[in-house]
Amino acid sequence: MSPFRTVTTAALASAVLATTLTGCQFGEEPQDTSPIVIGADLELSGPQAALGKAYQRALELKVDQLNASGALGSRKVDLRVKDNRSDAAESQRNVGDFGNDSSIAAVIMGGCNECAAGAVRTINEKRVPTIALAATSATVADSEQRSYVFKLAPNAVDNANALASELTRRGVKEVALLHSDDDYGREGRTALEAELTKAGIELPAIEAVKATDTDVTRPVETLIEDKPDALVLWTPSEQATLATTAAAKAKFKGSVFFDAAAAGELFLGSSARSVEQATLVFTQTMVIDDVIATTPAKAARRQWFREYTARYGGYNGFSSFAADAVQLIVDAELRAGGEPGRVDRNVLRDVLETSQMDGLSGPIRMTPDNHSGLMPQALTTLVAQGGRWRLAG
Repeated sequence: MSPFRTVTTAALASAVLATTLTGCQFGEEPQDTSPIVIGADLELSGPQAALGKAYQRALELKVDQLNASGALGSRKVDLRVKDNRSDAAESQRNVGDFGNDSSIAAVIMGGCNECAAGAVRTINEKRVPTIALAATSATVADSEQRSYVFKLAPNAVDNANALASELTRRGVKEVALLHSDDDYGREGRTALEAELTKAGIELPAIEAVKATDTDVTRPVETLIEDKPDALVLWTPSEQATLATTAAAKAKFKGSVFFDAAAAGELFLGSSARSVEQATLVFTQTMVIDDVIATTPAKAARRQWFREYTARYGGYNGFSSFAADAVQLIVDAELRAGGEPGRVDRNVLRDVLETSQMDGLSGPIRMTPDNHSGLMPQALTTLVAQGGRWRLAG
């Protein structure tokens, strides 16, 4: 054997030995390099596709940020997206498929209220932790029966309280309400009626529209016929825009108020004129460029806003909920620990149930009794000015 080959073999053996000792000395466990796999059931086609695609953009951006940050060590987040076509039955199949895949740690569902409510049984049977971005509280109404389901979106009761407070501040005495004829819309009607009654504000006119309606002119004209002081729109963004346009054409002189579900794009585009001076209850993230970054959380929100707008050329208010859902799952998986490469959904669920963070959307707190994490303090009042939403006051 040549001297060169002897030296090379010895060096290689030493290197292997050093590597082995480095990985095992002092009782160190092998480094976990397994991906954190998250399934996403989104409305990428059908009537709710605009919101579903906004969620997809936000999820992809947040995953890219986490994977590039190095904060996860040798691990990466792997996002797997399925289109539910805005259909509850398809959504349930998607969630079932995710549940059957043992590599998937948790699932994020989009904004379809019926999809989230309809998948609850499948989620619990598969024992797959799921964060729904849908607004309806029916998804998490009974945490014992829905132990694997969590919610990250504004709550109807909190929205109604914020709207009633703003209406009172403005001296409004009489309100008309247009709401979507779905779980969240009906929940909103009940919550708003209760809050307005406490505030001494009358609600003599109420109309409901199907979530798929593309013409709301007649119900809007009916609502403003008796000239109420204000019109409250508790509908998705597209319908709220249609309603404000119809009210403007009918020369409605009162104020217009949007529930959080009506939020959408920051820049109002062709609807800007009819929406001008409308009031929206939503989170501060929508207008974080108007806010001085006095805390690390506010600085993080501003950075998120800038990176989202830089990548996509605009901003959607709901994007922060999707990003926070990813962060909650990743944090829970890292805290859950366990055997490398093995997903323990039960432990992950337990950790999610006690999660707390000051997220991009605002303060988030999960508890065993409350799986709806967004705190009321996250909501603020915005106003449409100059073709975009601004912080009121």
